[in-house]
Amino acid sequence: MGVKNLWDILESCKKKLPLHHLQNKRVCVDLSCWIVQLQNINKSYIATRDKFYLISLFHRLRALVALNCNLIFVTDGSIPSIKLSTYRRRLGSVTEVTREELNSQNVSSLRRNMGSEFSCMIKEAKVLGMAIGIPCLDGLEEAEAQCALLNSESLCDGCFTTDSDVFLFGARTVYRDICLGEGGYVVCYEMADIEKKLGFGRNSLIALALLLGSDYSSGVRGFGPETACNVVKSIGDDIILQHITSEGLAIAKKREPKKQGQILNGNVNKENDMFHKQNIIESEQNLQQQKQFIQVIKAYLKPRCHSPDSEAVHRLLIQHPFQRNKLRQICAEFFGWTPEKTDEYILPKIAERNLRQFINLRKTSSEVGLHLSLYELPVTCPISAIVKRRKVQGIECFEVEWEGMDGMKASTVPADLIERGCPEKILEFEDRKAEAKKPKRNARSKKSESSAAVCEVNQRLQDLLLDIETQSNAISSVILHHPIAPRSDEAEIINLLSPSPGVPASKVVKNQQEIARHVDLIDLSESETESSPEHARKARELRLFIASIKDDVS
Repeated sequence: MGVKNLWDILESCKKKLPLHHLQNKRVCVDLSCWIVQLQNINKSYIATRDKFYLISLFHRLRALVALNCNLIFVTDGSIPSIKLSTYRRRLGSVTEVTREELNSQNVSSLRRNMGSEFSCMIKEAKVLGMAIGIPCLDGLEEAEAQCALLNSESLCDGCFTTDSDVFLFGARTVYRDICLGEGGYVVCYEMADIEKKLGFGRNSLIALALLLGSDYSSGVRGFGPETACNVVKSIGDDIILQHITSEGLAIAKKREPKKQGQILNGNVNKENDMFHKQNIIESEQNLQQQKQFIQVIKAYLKPRCHSPDSEAVHRLLIQHPFQRNKLRQICAEFFGWTPEKTDEYILPKIAERNLRQFINLRKTSSEVGLHLSLYELPVTCPISAIVKRRKVQGIECFEVEWEGMDGMKASTVPADLIERGCPEKILEFEDRKAEAKKPKRNARSKKSESSAAVCEVNQRLQDLLLDIETQSNAISSVILHHPIAPRSDEAEIINLLSPSPGVPASKVVKNQQEIARHVDLIDLSESETESSPEHARKARELRLFIASIKDDVS
């Protein structure tokens, strides 16, 4: 729960941010709060049997992994002694608390029942997260207190929790809700906004917890959110806790003076007597409550947590490996999935995370003055090649092949990631597309032009041959049927057994030159006709034909 009505008080500071706001951030997760959230989504499921909460957790994790959001699971440790009464009230029984522990006056904390159904759900969630590469820190007491400490020490960028008292433990950025649908978003609260808009610092929020009630205190009777806020604001954040520790409930008992004439003369003595008795009772209560207030303030200001320089915290800050085989086993056991189905869900997200890490590396290199090309970087680009352009839900994307990702051939990623991380791959993709189109277009053009030229030469050669043959026949006919008459003054003997005169050589040479002129219209060399066997054959025939003509002429 946290502090009663505190989320309502902070409503004006709530921000709804897109899911990609979490990219490249390190965020602590109060794991118990997440499990309760996911369990309440559909209460018709039986948690230990249907594992609905665990499947929902898996999909939430893979979405955040793709954004390179480095999560840290934090679990609750022992129950603080100051919270025992609240804990027993929520359980409705004392089955998890022994009589000896309840009767002891020196109990500092109570160990939780690790065999309960909820504790088993937490264990399963931890195992799933560790297989994906998410480390887990078992808190000493309150998980939200540990998350707040890591956030206040700048070891993480924010905390995921629904317990509003995380601000009282010192958190600066809190994510209360997360939604993966409709593009995805997170509900965020910043302590800077709370201080600026409402005027409440950490001390003021602790004071509100004392007046309104929280996990550590029952509050002061008669105080609602508005009254409590007015009292705290009137004193100020810097001195509110000092006033409470020194005056107790006295600061909360300021009342507006009654207007003149409002109290009748006959009732003055009666009112004074009642007021006097009330002051005596309140003085006794004040001493007791003042002691309790001091305990609550101390519990919020100095919770039991792993220190920032402890070995347990240092282990969280290193990158933990993705255990593919382990995840396959878990998904097969819990969900009945095949290894291929598990890979289909998780591998594209792991690949996208690797790309974002590569982008961060190039950005860091540029910031320190190392402007290295894609192939000069010490780390290999996770993208092997771009396959094609795609559009997914109106967003420009690329389908890409990945380097060293066994079990996944290709997947789709937003185009802006590749533009920021490896624009060289886009240029290579565009060059391949241009080269693929160019040869096809030129081949068709050359083939059509060559075919047309050969056809034209064939036709002209046929025409010339026909013309030569026609002229030869005509001359022979004239000689045979119309012999030249001898002159009257001369006698000429004609030998009919001699061959008939042929076509004049000048005519043949002229026709041969005409053929050569038309043949020169195209280049008949082997290098330009090798693309077409038919063209090569015709070229050889033409060469033989021309050579035969030359032989005849000579």
